[in-house]
Order: sequence, then structure tokens, then C-alpha cells
Amino acid sequence: MGDMNNDFYHSIQLPGFDIPGNLFLAPMAGWTDKGFRSICVDHGADMCFSEMISAVALDRNNDKTLELAQKADNEKILALQLFGYEPKDIYNAIIRLELLRPDMIDLNCGCPVTKVIKTGAGAALAKQPSQIVAIVKAMREAVRDIGREIPISVKIRSGWDHNSLNYLEIGKMVEDAGADMITLHSRTRSMGYSGNANYQHLAELVSALSIPVIGSGDLFSPEDALRMFSESSCDGVMFARGAEGNPFIFEQTKQFLANGEKIDINIEEKILSALKHLEYSIKYYGEEKACREMRKHICAYTKGITNGNFLRQSVVRASTYDEYREKIDEFLRLNN
Repeated sequence: MGDMNNDFYHSIQLPGFDIPGNLFLAPMAGWTDKGFRSICVDHGADMCFSEMISAVALDRNNDKTLELAQKADNEKILALQLFGYEPKDIYNAIIRLELLRPDMIDLNCGCPVTKVIKTGAGAALAKQPSQIVAIVKAMREAVRDIGREIPISVKIRSGWDHNSLNYLEIGKMVEDAGADMITLHSRTRSMGYSGNANYQHLAELVSALSIPVIGSGDLFSPEDALRMFSESSCDGVMFARGAEGNPFIFEQTKQFLANGEKIDINIEEKILSALKHLEYSIKYYGEEKACREMRKHICAYTKGITNGNFLRQSVVRASTYDEYREKIDEFLRLNN
């Protein structure tokens, strides 16, 4: 594969700080908590995004919401993703979040989930580009009032549906309004997560803007990341579903971009990483909650592996670390 691919992996310069590399963990509600982000950082994620944080809930002093914004112990940098409709709500949220000194604030304009859309937030904003501009300006104002350089980014989709593809229009508008970075998930809201992401949209956005453009969508392997870089010339990539149960994708992609070689992760490494993930979660959320949440992660870690079904079924009622450890040891014996 030669040295050509080395050019794809690099740092990103932003106002206030440099991101050391350009392989990111996407914000995913119910997934990218401190436990999961910790294991992704261990395996090479250069920056993680928090779960979506409701600006309205933050403004109401919701402690549970504030917890979503806290860094994990091994995270040097963390981007906080906000969603909301009213510029004043986003402004107030950023002022409140400053006590946690976030490294970046990201605005969600891409979430296709109905309960978010109903509030006018997420992908619904694609239908109101001027509202996105108003919010980005409020974000800039909040950063000015804080008096500390904090980069602002925006995550968008290609448009509401195929008849209203406005990613170029919105991209230019948010750059003019003061955004420092933009991420494009190149599907429309009406597609949800079906069909294929359109890397041509990404390439066009990269050509049209002077701020860094990050690509998202259909990244399930190092080869997918190389293809996205090659076809779009994007400045970085953001792994979402491809990182679920697969935090190894970051280190694998770095290696693949460097020399075309693929690091193989064997079943034991995979399952012991899941156990480490559980340990992190227990530290942050307590044993009961961590063990309950871990069940969906175990489903992701064991997808497609021999006897994976045995482990998935055996942890359904596991409520302590020791029970998980016992089931995992049993599973590993079965697979040897």
C-alpha cells in the first residue's frame, strides 16, 4: 500500500488546540458513555464525542444530563454534543458546561429519531438552515463570553430527503457563521441508517469549505475508512456503529493506513476487552447499572463469533462483575 496512506492519518489544527489524530468516536445516544469511551481511547480513538446532551435539560440544572458531559479518567480531550432548537438554550448550556472545561462543542443537526425531530432539533434543523446559523452564532457568542478558545463544530446529514439535499448550502452557512469544523453523515434524514452513505456528497463539501470536514456513515472496517479518505479527501473520519463492540477499529485503521496491514483481534482479546469495558463502567456507574448496560455491549462484542450466542444468553441475568467473569471464563473454555 506504500506511504500514500500515511497522508490520510494526521492531526487536525483547530482554534485553541490540536487534535492529535483524525479518527473519532461518534456521539451515539445510549452507547458513548464514559465506560465505552474509555475502552475506545485505550484502543486508539483520537477524540470521542459525548452522547447527545439536551440543552433544555442542562438549562434546568438536570444533574443526570450534566453527568453525560464528564470526561472519563483516561480522556485527554472530549467533544460535547448538544441538541436543541432555541439559540438561547444552546447559549445557556455552553455557559453551564464551562465548569467541565470541554475541549469542543458540537451541535447535532443530524439525529433522525422522532422524539428529537418533534422538538425541532436534530435533523429537523435541515429544514431551517437559518435556525442553524442563529444557533451557531449563539455558540460563538457563548464562547466569547466565556473568554476561552473553544472550537465549535456542527454535525449534519445530506438533507431532509432526496428532494432537499442542502448539505452544501448549510455547510457554507455554518462556516460563515463561525463553525470551526463540520461533520457530514452523507445520508438523508428519511434514509435513517438504511441504504448507503454517499461519499460524493462528502467530496463536494470538502471542496466547497475551508474548515476541516469529517466524514461519517458506513465505516465498519479499516478498508471503509481508507475508501472514505480516498474518495472524498475528508480531513478525518468518525466511527459510529462500526465501533460498537469493536473499539479495536481505531488501532486497526491506524495500522492499515500506515502500511496496509490488518491487525487481527482474536476472540480472547475481544472478550477480555469487553471485561475491561465492564470494569470501567463499574467504576463510573456502579456494579448494578454497569452490568445491566453491558448486556447490549456483549451482544455487539460477540456478533459473528463462535459460540457468541452462548455468552449472550448466559449474561442476560448477570448482575455482578463476578457473574460476568464466570460466564466469560466458561465461554473462553468452550472456545479453546
